[in-house]
Amino acid sequence: MSGLGARDIGHRVVVRHRIPGGLTDLIGVLQSWTPALAIVRHADGSVHEIPAADVTAAKTIPEMPLRPVDVDQLFLTTALGRPAVETAYVGHWLLRASSGWTGRGNSLLPAGDPGMPVPDALHQASTFYRERHLPPQALIRVGSPEDQEIRACGWVDARPDQSDVLVMHTTLDHVNALPGYDVQLDEAPNDAWYAAAFQGPVPEVAPKVLEGAPKAVFASVTLDGVVAAVGRGSMTGHWLGVDAIRVADDYRRQGLGTAIVQALARWAGPHGGRRTYLEVLVENTGAMATYTRLGYREAYRYRYLTSHPR
Repeated sequence: MSGLGARDIGHRVVVRHRIPGGLTDLIGVLQSWTPALAIVRHADGSVHEIPAADVTAAKTIPEMPLRPVDVDQLFLTTALGRPAVETAYVGHWLLRASSGWTGRGNSLLPAGDPGMPVPDALHQASTFYRERHLPPQALIRVGSPEDQEIRACGWVDARPDQSDVLVMHTTLDHVNALPGYDVQLDEAPNDAWYAAAFQGPVPEVAPKVLEGAPKAVFASVTLDGVVAAVGRGSMTGHWLGVDAIRVADDYRRQGLGTAIVQALARWAGPHGGRRTYLEVLVENTGAMATYTRLGYREAYRYRYLTSHPR
C-alpha cells in the first residue's frame, strides 16, 4: 500500500482511494494496517476500511495543531455541561446552588456584565447564598478582570490550601483512539456506577447534578466482576465535557482512565463533538500527566473566592 506501513499506526494519514464515480481523500488516524487493508478513523469517530487495491496514494501528515480556544466561551460551556440544581442571574452573572455538593454547583460564575456595579452584584449574590444557608463563593478565572474586581471588594481565597483547578482542552482527533478495554456506555447510571464513582455514601443531590445535562452518557469498565472504572461525558454544542472519572484503587495505572476518555470521545463524534475539555487539580500530577499524554493542554485555571474566609 503506497506510502504506509505498520509503523504508521496511530499517526494521522491522508489516503486517496477510489470510490464509485471517482477518487476521494480521507484524512484521519491510521488504526490498523495490513498489505491488503487500511483502517482509518475519521475525526467524527467513524471508521473506514479501505482495500489496498483501491488506494492510489497514501502518506502520513503532521498532527493537527490544537486551535486556540475561546476561553470566555469555554468558561460558560463548563457550567452548562454540569448544570446546578438551582440557578438565578445577576445580569449575566450566573448563581448556582446544589445543596452544597461541589464548588462548581454552589458558586457564582462571573461571566459577562452583571448589569450593576460589582459591589452591588456581589451583595445580591451573597444574599442568594445566605438564603440557602450556603457560604458565598465565586468561581473565578485566575488573573481575569473579574478576579481583580471581586478581590478589590474584599473577597479572598475560599480554599487557600488547595491548588488551582486546571481546565484542559483538546480536539477529539487526539483522544478518540480505540480503547484498550471494553467500555460500556449508558444513558443513565445504575447503582453500580454510583458505587464506583463515590467513596462512601452518594450525596442525595448528586444524581440531580450528574444526570441533569440535556445530553450525557455514563461510562464504565467491568473487570473481575466488579466495576473498576467510571466516567461521565456531556455534550454542549460541539464540546464534550469529561468528568467524574474514578478508577478503583486495585486497578490503577492500567490505562482504565485513558480508556474511559477514549470511549467518551468516540461517543461524542457522531453527536457533533469536535473538541473536549476536562478539569483537574494542579496538585493531581498523575492525572495531569495522563491527560497531557492524551493531548490535553491548559485553557485556563480557576479557584474559589469567598466573602467569609474560614
